[in-house]
Amino acid sequence: MPGSANGSNGATKAMGVLTVGGLVVVTAYTVALGSNGWLWFGWVVLGLLTLAMVATQSN
Repeated sequence: MPGSANGSNGATKAMGVLTVGGLVVVTAYTVALGSNGWLWFGWVVLGLLTLAMVATQSN
């Protein structure tokens, strides 16, 4: 939020960047070497954690 005084906004942005970067890496791995269910599972967990951080940030 604009004018937010807490420092978690930077952490939320970092998690977003990490999540998008993770998606790129997992997709590239899948294209190059084939699908790995554990990598996709890990990315889904990371995405859910990022969504949770965004949801708590907006409150």
